[in-house]
Amino acid sequence: MNQVDFNNTKLAFQSKTNKDLKKAYFLFKSISHPFVVKTGKMLLLFALAIRFPVKWIIKPTIFRIFCGGESIEESNKVAQKIARYNVKSILDYSVEGKENPEDIENALNETLRTIENAAANENIPFAVFKPTAFAKSAVLEKVSAGKQLTPEESKEMDAFRNRIDKLSKKAYELDTPVLIDAEDYCYQNFIDEVVREMMLKYNKSKAIVFNTLQMYRWDRLDFLKKELKLAQRDNYYLGIKFVRGAYMEKERARAKKMGYPSPIHPDKKSTDIDYNKALEFSIQNIEKITIFNGTHNEESSEYLVELMENNGIEKNDKRVFFSQLYGMSDHISFNLAEKGYNVAKYLPYGPVKNVLPYLIRRAEENTSVAGQTSRELLLIKQEIKRRKKS
Repeated sequence: MNQVDFNNTKLAFQSKTNKDLKKAYFLFKSISHPFVVKTGKMLLLFALAIRFPVKWIIKPTIFRIFCGGESIEESNKVAQKIARYNVKSILDYSVEGKENPEDIENALNETLRTIENAAANENIPFAVFKPTAFAKSAVLEKVSAGKQLTPEESKEMDAFRNRIDKLSKKAYELDTPVLIDAEDYCYQNFIDEVVREMMLKYNKSKAIVFNTLQMYRWDRLDFLKKELKLAQRDNYYLGIKFVRGAYMEKERARAKKMGYPSPIHPDKKSTDIDYNKALEFSIQNIEKITIFNGTHNEESSEYLVELMENNGIEKNDKRVFFSQLYGMSDHISFNLAEKGYNVAKYLPYGPVKNVLPYLIRRAEENTSVAGQTSRELLLIKQEIKRRKKS
């Protein structure tokens, strides 16, 4: 059995200096207190509103821990550093919530640059983007709900489809897989439809375009099975990135407010069961499905290792990737990589003030996810103690 020891802190933190570890410990200690996160968020948003400079305090602290840099060039240096330990990177342009035409065009051009950069860099096996960067969210919501669009809105949806096609085509031409992130439930129907079109067009010989399934949704396992039937019928490959999900409280609150059934599983156990079932189903259909396992969950990572071994799949088979966010769960990433599995860190980047929404969400998620912060703190503490002894 290919046992992976996720408690090996020497391997987990081999890329970090003592100073890096102390900074990470201080940060995770701070965000373990909901009051600190809530107050910090309010102060940051206020500082942004009055255009008070925050870069001097954010960049050397929370930004440095969770982000690759402000540019592709800065992030490439981080990618090169962790590649020494067999850990790859995925550059994620994490500028959110911009909806005017100029910002959409900037996001499109920057994403095209990330695809070209990935194609030219052996340490970066995938490109990635958030589809909501390329259309107005209100229109995405309307078309996903099946509502009648105005001529202007129809034009906008055609423009959205064309932008996704432009990115997918570039990925296809450069032979660089591209991950299309999942979004809120109210936008996802149309996104799924467009991603399916891209797979049909560009995944004829292998998975280039990937959809993302948030497995905290109770309908995603059935969705995966239906997607496989379509891929088999129309002769293309499925690229699927699995995550648990990022908007649970928001989704439940919205469903309650709007009066429709919550799309989210009632509890974590149900999510975990569906997540692992999806991995098992995908491994059973590995000839047609390429798996991108984006999780901070040790059990699901161990389960996928076990599934690969039981089904005779090599550790470095390119159809299976493991991934965690930069700055988190290094005990999973670096220990898997040391054993020879394909591992890639999500490396968010962008100007500090524009990446703040992402950083705030990271802090909030670490506070709300039971055990995540305490686990990070425990492992960092263990490694600091181990280094002192040695």
